Amino acid sequence: MDAHSYQDYASTGQGLVLVPTGATEQHGPHMPMGVDAMLSRAVCSAVAEDLGALVAPAFCYGYKSQPRSGGGNHRSGTTSLSAQALILQTRDVILEFFRHGIRRVAVVNGHYENYQFLYEGVDLAVREARAMGLEDSRAMLLSYWDFVDDTTLEAVYPDGFPGWEIEHGGVLETSLMLHLHPEKVDMSRAPAHPPAELTPYDVFPEDPARTPSSGCLSSPAGATAQRGELLLHAVRSGITRAVTSEFGK
Repeated sequence: MDAHSYQDYASTGQGLVLVPTGATEQHGPHMPMGVDAMLSRAVCSAVAEDLGALVAPAFCYGYKSQPRSGGGNHRSGTTSLSAQALILQTRDVILEFFRHGIRRVAVVNGHYENYQFLYEGVDLAVREARAMGLEDSRAMLLSYWDFVDDTTLEAVYPDGFPGWEIEHGGVLETSLMLHLHPEKVDMSRAPAHPPAELTPYDVFPEDPARTPSSGCLSSPAGATAQRGELLLHAVRSGITRAVTSEFGK
């Protein structure tokens, strides 16, 4: 988008910007390291069509992958930010949108470990904007998977949903990628091991033997493009309703 068209959009005072956030993180042997940002960007694009919003460039680096949700930060290819870096990046970018004249920002998280640090950055940005006199500045923060309803979960996981804590590189992400970016998925390399058995605590330094060597915490077996389409529909409609409820249309 050129800067002049963007200025026209922002100057209305009614603009809405969706900010996709992800990570650069291994997702097993069958998918690329950019999955989190790719899926968050695609979700934002779909919601933006419904709301007439703009989609910002994605955050392609995220907070440290953790063994019990992403396989661990020690894994090759996983390239992470510190908490402080992610907080400040979030604050600075959102403040810039407010400075431009945008008054509604929705941050769409696609990397489990990001959430609390995005929260801090969003909170700081809104506080600082209002202290600067931009009293109508508002923001939302959400993770897209929280909008997958029970009916969709039952359709995607007919044998029972294993839980979000082990859905790294598994059926949900793989199905969405098969629907949105099928050329980036190689199911012939998809692991077929049982779900990871994780402890309710962490150890430092990380022990690679505590999580599957594939990097996936559950098997993507059963992932299909059709299930990805169901998931995207649920997420898109749920986020659209939530943003409309909070910001209007």
